Amino acid sequence: MSPVGAVMRRELGSYFVTPVAYVFLVIFLVLAGILTFYVGDFYERGQADLQPFFVMHPWLYLILVPAITMRMWAEEAKGGTLELLLTLPLTLWQAMLGKFLAAWLFIGLALGLTFPIWITVNYLGAPDNGVILAGYLGSWLMAGNFIAIGACLSALTRSQVVAFILTALVCVLLILAGQPQVLDFFQGALPRRLINAVAHLSMLRHFEAISRGVLDLRDLLYFVLSTLGWLIAGVLLLDLKRTR
Repeated sequence: MSPVGAVMRRELGSYFVTPVAYVFLVIFLVLAGILTFYVGDFYERGQADLQPFFVMHPWLYLILVPAITMRMWAEEAKGGTLELLLTLPLTLWQAMLGKFLAAWLFIGLALGLTFPIWITVNYLGAPDNGVILAGYLGSWLMAGNFIAIGACLSALTRSQVVAFILTALVCVLLILAGQPQVLDFFQGALPRRLINAVAHLSMLRHFEAISRGVLDLRDLLYFVLSTLGWLIAGVLLLDLKRTR
């Protein structure tokens, strides 16, 4: 087995050793249902689609994903196992990628378990299942971005609480960056080009485009490159710790 696969299996298995994974899955599924059918006014809209479901995903991830990633490296550092891990015959990239893939697959499992909502909307109407599938893809890509941010910031500190707060803070900034209220606030204070650049950094803007069924290469590249960028930053932080 490759080092990446070994780390991934170790991390994925560790989620289910403790109640954390089961608590996360239950909370995610319950909140997804409540936010979709009640808060999202699913029945009042009179449309057979899952837009209310996907609209809530960034806010679900904002709380739940940092709770998963905060222990990714901070726990290793606090428990003294980080030094042991770094002495094993694997590169920092392999260790980071294995941990990232484990968390990403776990989120994929949580998303997969929401299939009854998809079945429900098909029972109630005739939705465009291609758009729904694109929404799931966009949600999973966004979750990967959240996880990469959490992995990087978990490598920055020994405290899980600090890692949670930093991850949630960075993610909420990336979600709100493209909101009209935020952009209007900076109108006149910043050059137009800079404001446009801030808008393009918005995670929510790219996710909403994909969830509407518009698979633009620019939106896909945003999530891929952003995820890679945060993972690279995390590896550099770990390398800095090792050299110290």
